[in-house]
Amino acid sequence: MSEQKSAFVLSADWLEQRLNDPTVKIIDASWYLPAQKRDPKAEYAAAHIPGAVFYDQDAIADLTSGLPHTVPSPAAFADAVGKLGVSETDTIVVYDGPGIFTAPRVWWLLRTMGAKSVFVLDGGMDGWKAEGRPMTADVPAPVVVKFQPQFNAAAITSFAEMVDIVATGKRQIADARGAARFTGDEAEPRPGMRSGHMPGAKSLPSGVFSTGGKLKSLSALRETIESAGIDLEKPVVTTCGSGITAAIIMLALQSLGHTDNKLYDGSWSEWGSRADTPVVTGKE
Repeated sequence: MSEQKSAFVLSADWLEQRLNDPTVKIIDASWYLPAQKRDPKAEYAAAHIPGAVFYDQDAIADLTSGLPHTVPSPAAFADAVGKLGVSETDTIVVYDGPGIFTAPRVWWLLRTMGAKSVFVLDGGMDGWKAEGRPMTADVPAPVVVKFQPQFNAAAITSFAEMVDIVATGKRQIADARGAARFTGDEAEPRPGMRSGHMPGAKSLPSGVFSTGGKLKSLSALRETIESAGIDLEKPVVTTCGSGITAAIIMLALQSLGHTDNKLYDGSWSEWGSRADTPVVTGKE
């Protein structure tokens, strides 16, 4: 008997069997760091899962914030997603290229905006392709629908709240950046940004939650989180470089039934670029 998996993750078998189901909406949420040398739009244009629409994480954002892919207003989000043919009542399956990488951000954002039935595709497009499953270059022309947002503002941590959390320790801080960026041994990929982490933060690099693009079992997720020094009985705020991979920790936490969790949307792009924020280096 296989170990229990997250209720928020769906298998490629499940999705392939429902490619013609009009109530299942598929979103390609691929996004990459420059070092990965992958172009999500070009890859989508060349081949994607039949029926999938492309979600541009840089464009569906608050472009006035000065930070990358910040959470947009509920109205702007609803308008953009509605134009993709997705409503809050649909069953929504989100995927990315490698698997558990950028899809969890859109999974989290859809849920934060009020969608109830949202899932991440285990294995991603890379796994789908490797298994020889159906692909197409045909770009769908979705019928515009109305997405009625029910915004959960409590899911997001502001800069002011983050300052208070660091000062008081009222929430545990889980940082999804790579270990060397956390310790300060590796420079940040964005220029002008200090290296290190927030005082009190725990390192939970985004890659530790999956194997081969598939989310680990619930027992393995629990062990991964607890071994990093996070107490699952206490509140957590997640952070990363720019708010995307922090959602992987959110996926893991919520898969385990943890409910008191928030995502710091500004993440290190905001914290590390300011001169007035405390930054420490090393493992602790």
